[in-house]
Formats: sequence, C-alpha cells, structure tokens
Amino acid sequence: MKTLHRFAVAAALSTMTALASAAAPTEIVMQYPYGELFDDTHKQIAAEFAKLYPNIKVSFRAPYDSYEEGTQKVLREAITKQAPDVTFQGLNRIRILVDRKIAVPLDGFIKAEKNFGAQGFHQAMFDIGTQNGKVYALPFAISLPVIYYNLDLLKKAGGDPAKLPTQWDEVFALTAKARALGNDTNGITMAWDITGNWLWQAPVFSQGGSMLSADEKTVAFNGPAGQAAIDLYARLVNEGKMPNLSQADSRAAFAAGKTAVHVTSTSDLAKITGMIGGKFALKTGTFPSVVPGTGRLPAGGNVGMVVTQDPKKREAAWEVLKFWTGPIGAAIVARSTGYMPPNKVANEIYLKDFYVQNPNNYTAVQQLPLLTRWYAFPGENGLKITDVIKDHLQTIVSGKRANEPRAVLKDMTADVQKLLPR
Repeated sequence: MKTLHRFAVAAALSTMTALASAAAPTEIVMQYPYGELFDDTHKQIAAEFAKLYPNIKVSFRAPYDSYEEGTQKVLREAITKQAPDVTFQGLNRIRILVDRKIAVPLDGFIKAEKNFGAQGFHQAMFDIGTQNGKVYALPFAISLPVIYYNLDLLKKAGGDPAKLPTQWDEVFALTAKARALGNDTNGITMAWDITGNWLWQAPVFSQGGSMLSADEKTVAFNGPAGQAAIDLYARLVNEGKMPNLSQADSRAAFAAGKTAVHVTSTSDLAKITGMIGGKFALKTGTFPSVVPGTGRLPAGGNVGMVVTQDPKKREAAWEVLKFWTGPIGAAIVARSTGYMPPNKVANEIYLKDFYVQNPNNYTAVQQLPLLTRWYAFPGENGLKITDVIKDHLQTIVSGKRANEPRAVLKDMTADVQKLLPR
C-alpha cells in the first residue's frame, strides 16, 4: 500500500512538473545595435508583444555598440553556440551571416502564414532581406541620408526656408553665409563615418555609380561617380571648413545651435529633435544633387534575423520577429525614432496622420523612389574593406590629404581591389 502511495505521489509530482514545464514561457533572447537610438523602441514593442504572447518571454542582451561590432560578435558566438535567438543587424551585414550559414532562412515560415499581406508584409520587404534567392531577414528600421537645417541660422544668412537647396553648390553657398555670421558658427558637418562607408556609398550612388563591377571582381567606385563623391569630401573640408568631429560631437554641436547644416541619417531625427528642445526651428531636406533617372540612395538601418540553432525555439523566434516588423512594431519605430517603417499597414493605418503632424519625418519617405540596397562587399574581407574605405576617407576629413582627393581615391581603389575575392 505504501509503495502504491509513493508511486501515486511520484506520478502526481511528475504530472505537476510536466504541466509547469508546459506552462513555462519560451524565452527568446534578442540583441540589437545602438542602444541610444533603440532602447526605448524595443522596450515599447516588447510591452505590446507581452500582452498578446504571454507564452513567449523576450529577454534583451546589452546592445551592440555598432553594426560592425554586432556582426563580429555573432560570428564569434556562433562558433561557441552562444549567439542570441534573434539578432538585429545592419542591412549590409546580411550577406556575411548567410555565407557563414548562421542566419536561418524564413521562406518556410512565410509560406505557412495565412493572409500575410494583410499584416503589411510585401515583396519589397522580402527583397531587402533576400540573399541567394531566399529570405533571411525582415527589415525593421529603414533610413536614408537627409540634411538637417537650422532655420534660424539660415534665415539670418539670407536663406529661404521654403526653398531649401537641392544642389551641393547651393548648400555650400548658404553655409558660407552662415559661417560669416561669426559666433563660432559651423557652416556644415557630416556624419561621414556612419558604419564606415554608408555616406561614401550615398554620394557615389547619387551620381549613378556603383561599388563594384557586375561580377564583383573589380572596383567600380573609381569612375566619374566616385570622383564626384571624393571631390565632395574635399569640398566639405576645404570649402565648407567642416570641423573634424565625431558623430556624437557633430550631432551635439548642431543640436546646440552651433551648426547651420548637418548631413546624416533620418535615424537621428527623434534624438536630435529632443536635444534641440525648441531652441531653434529644425527642418529636414532631401539629399542634394541626385542625378535624375540614374541616381539612387542606399537604404540604411537594420533588419531582424533568426539565428537560433534550436529548432524548438525557431517557431517562437519567428513570432517575435514577425511582431517586431509587423504593423504595431513598425509604427512604434516611426514614432520613437526617425526611421521609416517598411510595413504597409503601419504607414497606411497606424501612421495615417503622423506624417502630416511630423513633416520632418516625411522627407525620407519622399526619397523612397531612390532607394537601393546598401551594398555589402563580398568574400572573407567584406568587413575589412569597410575599414579600409573609412581609413582613406579619414585622411581627407582630418585635413591630411584634403588637397589631393583623387590621389586618395586611387589609393583606396588599389587597397580595396587587393581584398576582393579572386
């Protein structure tokens, strides 16, 4: 009898343990870049997700400092099987995680969804995260390069807020007048080193150029488009008298009212607006001198990817990624940052009046017809190529080689060529 009783108790405990285990939520570990831009955004989305998915718990790791650091970290963690379940990576980092077989293809999940289009997902979203014919990522936050104008300074300099510059010549003429106001006023700054080469690709693509040849064996940015781009960097220093400031310092100087024009990503809009705090009127303008017909601008921002190697967690990770890039998550992105949501429902329903009330956010949306992929360099040296480009551009921005931009372009071309796959 005692034996039967012990068996019954053991069975009951086993059942309770099984029920408790079944009731325990699946934990999905997430990691994303740029905490100063995205901490609040991810917290807001997580709070909404928890209301609808109590069976899935989302935990955050400390944010990556940058896209580059995020990619390097996942590459290392994949070897030791310590990678997060869902990672957010720069658009130009999809390729390397696919090549290393770290990213999980999403086509099966997408195919299994019913009425997926009704949730705002569309082919253009999938195209951004497609590699080798398969979808490996969904876009979370999309940005384009724009210009931030201090309208108070520009008015004093004789500029017309209703007619912002559309050409670089007009920009430099206006910023020269702003510098003449004195009071240590900067005419122009540019966050040139964003991810190492995004604002190198922008002026090249704007002139109809490309990074490499179609077969990706030869550098192509040394042609007319690249020459125009490298000359622009020299003009920023020589003509625009651009100070050699870090991204953070140039942003702070603009927000403090010390700079007339600041060139950077739409992603900074919410942060800069908050930093200004009403000290002056801010207006955003489109990227200048884009060649009609052939000119393009690289989409910046980041995508969500499932990288967990645990098949049992992938279903939950997919639900997380789907929600983060769906209409609710995308709308939160738009309201809490300067990024554009790529989700149709977010734009057409959740943000119906948002752009009317926030015209500075709409500037990037105006440029959507110019959007092209943020190019990812091929091969094992893809990340190193980014560093090489950044180092060469630094020689101009620092003033060291600002008087010989074409020589810098020649050297940069040769160094990148050496690193391409043979």
